[in-house]
Amino acid sequence: MLAELQHVSKHYGQGATRNQVLRELSLTVGEARSIAIVGPSGSGKSTLLNILGTLDRPSSGRVFMEEQEVEKLDDNRLAAIRNQTIGFVFQMHYLLPQLTLTENIFLPLLPGKNKSRRMVSEERARQLMERMGLKEHQFRRPGELSLGECQRAAVVRAMVNNPRLLLADEPTGSLDEENAEITGNLLSELNRTYGVAMVIVTHSMNLAKKMQHIYRLQGGKLTGIAQE
Repeated sequence: MLAELQHVSKHYGQGATRNQVLRELSLTVGEARSIAIVGPSGSGKSTLLNILGTLDRPSSGRVFMEEQEVEKLDDNRLAAIRNQTIGFVFQMHYLLPQLTLTENIFLPLLPGKNKSRRMVSEERARQLMERMGLKEHQFRRPGELSLGECQRAAVVRAMVNNPRLLLADEPTGSLDEENAEITGNLLSELNRTYGVAMVIVTHSMNLAKKMQHIYRLQGGKLTGIAQE
């Protein structure tokens, strides 16, 4: 078991303004598994992902990462997990405009003090850039690239520390159909080739079907969807 939510609930506000987003929700993410979560806007998909990624805390329930209960970990340990165990990809790429593609991709390596590990990570990043068709753009800045290229760079950045778990929030939501297909195929390939577990929140059933398991989030609960 890599990550697990046990009977997690989440609400915002109190009294008449209370908004219950998640209700006694449980989810287990095994090693190298890929999971898609679909559902209507406002159903709590991003909230679920943030709790799983230790960026938010549940109102009740328990969250485990690498068999450690998140509630019992201090801020330094949580920061280390976010940097070394989890990779994050968002709908917008959030590349810094003043940096080159390579400089943006290497940003997660800055907190690390282990030089040999950094060298291995940099080499992995270069291999991923080539695999994703970005090698020829490595010295360009985001403003000189297409949106699809920037999003693929964001995926490489999320993978640079060799995470065990990749969390992606609408990773193809801002892309056209062609680039969405390319990015979806690359995510699926990363899961198969590198064995990184994935939880992807998406409105796109085309992307969801590239994952091994599909769940629908509605009414604060998860239900499984059979693959066609």
